[in-house]
Amino acid sequence: MKAPLRVIEPRLEPSPKPIVTSVEMGYGHLRAAHALATELGTEILHVDRPPLVAPEELRLWRASRRVYEITSRASQLPVIGAPLKSFLESLTDIPHLHPQRDLSAPNFQVRSLQRLIEKGLGRGLAELAKRTDAPVITTFFAPAICADHCGCERVYCVVTDVDINRTWVPLSPRTTKVVYLTPSYRAVHRLRAYGVPRDQIEFTGFPLPGELVGGPGLDVLRRNLAGRLVRLDRKRVFRGQTKWEIDHFLGGLPEDQERRPPLLTYTVGGAGAQADLARFLLKGLRRLIEEDRLRVCLAAGVREEVAAKFLGWVREAGLEDRLGNGVEVFLAAGLEEYFPRFNAILAATDILWTKPSEMTFFSALGLPLVLSPPVGVHERYNRRWAIENGPGLKARDPLHAEYWMREWLNEGTLAAAAWYGFLRMPKLGLYQILERVGGRGAS
Repeated sequence: MKAPLRVIEPRLEPSPKPIVTSVEMGYGHLRAAHALATELGTEILHVDRPPLVAPEELRLWRASRRVYEITSRASQLPVIGAPLKSFLESLTDIPHLHPQRDLSAPNFQVRSLQRLIEKGLGRGLAELAKRTDAPVITTFFAPAICADHCGCERVYCVVTDVDINRTWVPLSPRTTKVVYLTPSYRAVHRLRAYGVPRDQIEFTGFPLPGELVGGPGLDVLRRNLAGRLVRLDRKRVFRGQTKWEIDHFLGGLPEDQERRPPLLTYTVGGAGAQADLARFLLKGLRRLIEEDRLRVCLAAGVREEVAAKFLGWVREAGLEDRLGNGVEVFLAAGLEEYFPRFNAILAATDILWTKPSEMTFFSALGLPLVLSPPVGVHERYNRRWAIENGPGLKARDPLHAEYWMREWLNEGTLAAAAWYGFLRMPKLGLYQILERVGGRGAS
């Protein structure tokens, strides 16, 4: 009698985790990469740091970053800042999208990047991707274009602004294999105008931190928003107008948050631009803080010099006795510490005062935005997008912030902006990106 045949199942090697890569060019690109790397259980590979970067390439990254940061801060200065502001806007210029036309012709930045790639920029990343057979997820355009030029097959570029410069697309866009994952439909249309094939562009939304979203069911987001609406709507104006909608989407609201003062977080970008605005903001909000109608957190990021300025202005505004009791200054020791700690602050934040950077996308968490003037053309588009969709409010004179902030709180304006952010803005970008790339995604 013959022995039964044994069916040997083939051993399937686990697919390698995606390589999550970015550059230290402000917080925006790293913030998106941090959310993705955390969800994947991996680390961010910095293409502008050793061991991938040779010494001469490292110097190039540092020089380019230093020029951007100096220009960003100096462009905010009166009189002498005007020429630098014009220079910065020329670097980030984005042509009008309409009427629809071919915008695929490369600009100066595209040609400059191509010359660097031909000299070996990005070679280390490409070699790693080929050796491990891992897909590459990058939140900055340069690594994507480098990897694509070197023949990597699976390259995903996460767009971090509503609208983008031609620099995000290679010299020959119609032959690229890069898949672009965008936070807005406008970016989809823009990439098509730049010549990227339509089947290589997907609208996903921005990758918000998983700990602030709580999975595809939005459990954490809903819980945080429920408390926020109570704190922002002390007089129940907005809640009275939208009771049925709130009950439908959130259920009951927490009674223990009634009359608790909302938290306003003022944050500056990685280059430290607009830090000086906090000086006038503290003076303008002093009475609301002293009346326990508002709490304020000044987020200095990882910049000790900015945190020192903030503390000096707290004393100047006569609010030193409120430190730890209505006023906080947040400083992290480094980027690895900054992102999780700042996310914890955002979970408790009720009003986010920021320039219209990548933080614009955090309005999807149900955060009303008070928007400072944009730095660069891309931020101008971010601001317009936020205002047109509801969660963005243009900042008024900070010295008179007590009056217009009190008005917004009393009339339910901030609560309404929070609600519009929750309803209108894309929230599941993190999970949709991972699903597209082959990691753990929406289900």
